[in-house]
Amino acid sequence: MKSIKIDLPASFSEIEILALADWHWSDPFSDHDKIRKDLDYIRTHDNVFCVLNGDLLDCAIKSSIGDCYGATLTPMQELQACVELFEPIAKQGKILCALDGNHEARHYRTNGINMTELMCCQLGIADRYAPATALLFIHFGKMDKDNHERKMVYTAYVSHGSGGGKKEGGKIQRLADLATIVDADLYIVGHTHLPAVLKTSFARPVVQKSMIQYCTKLFVNTSAKLNYGGYGEIGGFKPPCTDTPIIYLNGTHKEMRAAV
Repeated sequence: MKSIKIDLPASFSEIEILALADWHWSDPFSDHDKIRKDLDYIRTHDNVFCVLNGDLLDCAIKSSIGDCYGATLTPMQELQACVELFEPIAKQGKILCALDGNHEARHYRTNGINMTELMCCQLGIADRYAPATALLFIHFGKMDKDNHERKMVYTAYVSHGSGGGKKEGGKIQRLADLATIVDADLYIVGHTHLPAVLKTSFARPVVQKSMIQYCTKLFVNTSAKLNYGGYGEIGGFKPPCTDTPIIYLNGTHKEMRAAV
């Protein structure tokens, strides 16, 4: 788990975070129009940021489930296409972290090449790359009456995830299970192609004051940008919802919400 500190302007009263995952860019069923729409939204709004949560590249190889012969791009072409897509928002400092997915891991297992790390190096954001999972410390917002900064801090655990099966209940349970790994405000996971939002309450001991603080945890499962077809249809999976969840963090008081 890699910890990453994110310092954002105190002037933001609210920020939005889009969790981008499971694009499978070179898959012929990847919805490029919706992907570009998300990127345009991030680029054109000052208070909107994103996390890159794996499987953005499809990386189909002979031994994988995907169709390497039906891929629209070679691996190098796919890598360069994603670098070009992310370059504008990388220059704006909009990418909070970037993780591998199981699809990018195919190239590492077969030839030792890490596609996500290469992409981050080309984008100049190698410090935002996490090889497994990331714990973000997001500082922003809240000015006092004398215009001094007193920033809010949110913690966000980001994981691409694994498993999940075909049933929604199993996918949601795996999402909630993230709270057994680390104590955080926000949990973001992908892989299962099911956009979903869940909130729970948590009793956190405050040792210094010998008291209990009741707090909210927000769980967000990301969507996929794949239209129906290919191995998903052959395998009997349901058509995925391609709507992107948006996370809202308040900069004046501790409040989180998300919408799909």
